[in-house]
Amino acid sequence: MNNIEHPLQTGGTRGYLRIATEEAFCPPSLMKRFLQVLQDKSIDDPGFYSLWGFYGGDSERACLLRERIQDLGDHRIGDMNATGIDRQIISMTCPGVQMFPAAEAVIMAEEANDALFDAVNKHPGRFSGLTTIAPQDPDAAAREIQRGARQLGFKGVIVNSHTQNRYLDDPDFSPILQAAEEYGAPLYIHPNTPSKQLIPAFLERGLDGAIYGFGVETGLHLLRLIVAGVFDRYPNLKVVVGHLGEALPFWMNRIDFMHGASVRAGRVGTRRLDRKPSEYFQHNIYVTTSGMPWTDSIMYCHKVLGADRVMYAMDYPYQYVADEVREQDNLPISLQDKKKFFQTNAEKVFNL
Repeated sequence: MNNIEHPLQTGGTRGYLRIATEEAFCPPSLMKRFLQVLQDKSIDDPGFYSLWGFYGGDSERACLLRERIQDLGDHRIGDMNATGIDRQIISMTCPGVQMFPAAEAVIMAEEANDALFDAVNKHPGRFSGLTTIAPQDPDAAAREIQRGARQLGFKGVIVNSHTQNRYLDDPDFSPILQAAEEYGAPLYIHPNTPSKQLIPAFLERGLDGAIYGFGVETGLHLLRLIVAGVFDRYPNLKVVVGHLGEALPFWMNRIDFMHGASVRAGRVGTRRLDRKPSEYFQHNIYVTTSGMPWTDSIMYCHKVLGADRVMYAMDYPYQYVADEVREQDNLPISLQDKKKFFQTNAEKVFNL
């Protein structure tokens, strides 16, 4: 690839700033709670024990991950500088607080948001935040979305896919969707390990995490929102998903065809929508490149979704590779579209 060795600098030296839109953190208090659960087995969530059983271990990768993900200061800024990242949009790592009892989770979400607020205030030119919520208590989650938008200045909401095996198309979660639309807060649906309904076959072959299970889980979640008519009820709701749309852009033609056929046949579980499923990607849904720095896949999404719908993300600290930034600097698109990709799409979507 041409110019693969170019220096990675901040400040827009290539004609654009680099805004990374899916960058994780975990407060030390929550990390301590994760490690406690690994010991006392107090939570019924097999995906958690698989994922954090690894990242809670002693491997070099696990130790580096735990160090980086808890830092909201000089270490993170140094990593950003080393890879030319001007700004991170920071959000709670999976599963966040969503596996805990509701009362505990509400408090933990508030504390995490307060910690992130302090970090953003210390580094206002480098950090922006997404609001952590506890969907287990939808009304409290809606209030926290309001607090995040009105008081903390956060730029959206993070949900780590299913909440104790339930998805956001469940009517009980309507207050969350209503608040996200009302306060103009983009809803970032981040992966989690598959729900208990799905996970056994993934665990048997170690496929429950980022290698495959994450994408299946989150793609399913987004598709449920679409076919349940969520975007018809909340037409101004914005949803962002990483990993180039969790593969759904590659299935859009087939999804449209089979959904239409199922509706016409009156198949159980289907409903008529205001648009084709794929058309919600042009009105409500944005994708980021987190964990998917493959030029061919990015260019496909750029073509079928449009230059205004695809944004850059690193997936820090889970995927921290300088050459992946260089590869995306070299995407075969115009400078105008590259600026959209790295900078102005994120500024528009997250109201930066």
